[in-house]
Amino acid sequence: MKIVLRADVPNLGKRGDICDVADGYARNFLLPKGRAIAASSGIAQQAATMRRARETKDAHDRQLAEGVARSLVQHVIRLPMRAGPEGKLFGSVTTTNIAEAIAEQAGIEIDRHRLQLDEPIKALGTHQVPLRLHPEVEFPVTVEIVKA
Repeated sequence: MKIVLRADVPNLGKRGDICDVADGYARNFLLPKGRAIAASSGIAQQAATMRRARETKDAHDRQLAEGVARSLVQHVIRLPMRAGPEGKLFGSVTTTNIAEAIAEQAGIEIDRHRLQLDEPIKALGTHQVPLRLHPEVEFPVTVEIVKA
């Protein structure tokens, strides 16, 4: 069945894409949830309009992300934490702690899910934490963990 996506669907496509999917997937999931509409004879123009709107929004979001990246790369985010004599923290630093520190010190609200921290930080020192604000904009944020 041919459909036009009304929203981004993981592993299928983005808004405005014309896709060919199984009938049951379209009838039971995509159409009832409003994520797609059935493709008809005049749908190509509507799909093109959706793609243009998506591309315009994507370009705007990328430009905003690049602006935030330029301002955040200059900052060193300092987090005071309690630590033992060997420099091992009592507890750990998570993405939530880093996001709150960025909001407090740089004045920029960041969604904690955008920080790409594999495991919590458990030692004093300077750490590079990747931040992905947009699929095309990823940069490191310098986080310095200091003894409180």
